[in-house]
Amino acid sequence: MSKTVSFISRNFGKYNPASLASYEYIGGFTALRKALSMDGEAIAQVLSDNGVQGRGGAAYDMGRKWKQAREVQAPHKCVVCNADEGEPGTFKDRELLRNDPFQLLEGMIIAGWSVGADNGYIYMRGEYSHLRPQLLSAIKQCEEKGYLGDNILGSGFSYRIHLYSGAGAYVCGEGSALCESLEGHSGRPRMKPPFIKQCGAFHLPTCVNNVESLSLVPPLLLDTEGFYKSQGTPDCPGTKMISVCGNVKNPGVFEVPFGITLREIIYDLAGGIEDGHQLQLVQLGGASGRLASPAQLDTRYTYKDMKAADLTAIGSGAVLVVDERTSIIGFLRITQQFFFHESCGQCTPCREGNRHIRMLLDKVAAGTHTEEDIKLMEKYARIMSTASMCGLGETAQSALLSAMKRFPEVFAIKKEVAVR
Repeated sequence: MSKTVSFISRNFGKYNPASLASYEYIGGFTALRKALSMDGEAIAQVLSDNGVQGRGGAAYDMGRKWKQAREVQAPHKCVVCNADEGEPGTFKDRELLRNDPFQLLEGMIIAGWSVGADNGYIYMRGEYSHLRPQLLSAIKQCEEKGYLGDNILGSGFSYRIHLYSGAGAYVCGEGSALCESLEGHSGRPRMKPPFIKQCGAFHLPTCVNNVESLSLVPPLLLDTEGFYKSQGTPDCPGTKMISVCGNVKNPGVFEVPFGITLREIIYDLAGGIEDGHQLQLVQLGGASGRLASPAQLDTRYTYKDMKAADLTAIGSGAVLVVDERTSIIGFLRITQQFFFHESCGQCTPCREGNRHIRMLLDKVAAGTHTEEDIKLMEKYARIMSTASMCGLGETAQSALLSAMKRFPEVFAIKKEVAVR
């Protein structure tokens, strides 16, 4: 099995991302022309037939999502591209925005056609403001060439794309909080139902996908030879963009086939641990992901294998490598500080749970904790995972709970030595 693939990233370095003409020269918008000759249901079926799952973390069947969005009856609908990418350690969407903005726009237009939307919105994190001029220019060029606007390519389909910037709130990566922010409100999750597909941005039926998911659509529609499905494993076909960072020699973004092992990702693609240090842990899927121990490095990178190993099911594609120079409790305290800061405070389990667990971890770091403290910390973490209003609270303690399972020794009570 090849350790890297170029499918979603096939256009990197092959055209000038500031020029529509350059994108057209390498076959850009051929997929859109094909899509406009197809029924929207058939496009969604292509996604389902290839086993495509959403690349933002939830791993929901993408074809099913588009079919559900298409089935909602309404005079106006919208597509939202989640380019918030606020998960620490995740930066693969940034590379897609920087190197191939036109493929993303093409994917968004195809999504609009498939689900019956008339507007698309890109919600881009504020920290990516340097990419804003290039993306605005790409949208304008598409409008001037007839790929956006009224009666696209004579199909009778009218569709426009708008670019919005977020203010850096992690919780806005959650779909309903993102929609609230798009509307100019504080980015806080909504109660469900109604679900976003019924009432999302601007109270319209909304289909939300992230940058990688939408960028995958154009090459997949043109993949008549089945290359995508030939990659990966029989139960998890295809490829995935991943971001590898931390204490590795060659951090970066890689497109890999599903089925590659964590060991191959860390030691072959990322060059191994820097300066000869020893691996301590690997966090998968960002700050909300679980921790893997060195004993789990031969786990295959597939949804099924990761779940069987009690690891985050791929998540956002982040792979954070930590060596022995960072203590596990120190790592957990930093993670906890992040969620304490980023919680919107709307629901009690998340608001109070993050605060109390932060204080309890401080006691563990100081060596003053008791058995009761450890029991309380686990209790609060489990309550958060089941009772929080959104995914932030539900997954904020994934690292802690997995650390308690895999590294119990770091939570051990220190016994005082009697002095004679």
